[in-house]
Amino acid sequence: MTAVVASLAGTVFKILVKPGDQVQAGQEVVIMESMKMEIPIEAEQAGIVHEVPVKEGDFVNDGDPLVILA
Repeated sequence: MTAVVASLAGTVFKILVKPGDQVQAGQEVVIMESMKMEIPIEAEQAGIVHEVPVKEGDFVNDGDPLVILA
């Protein structure tokens, strides 16, 4: 299992994937919001979404897992 992690502290603005989805390397999986800016977070490798441990509106810190890939 591999985790796509937050690259900054901020709020989860939009989740673009759900468990069971196939994702490609470089695909946007979550949009973060920090300091009124929207920052896309991309998967670093291809895989199938196993779990999304966050909800839209959650505050996360740098390095927190956003999407778990199998």
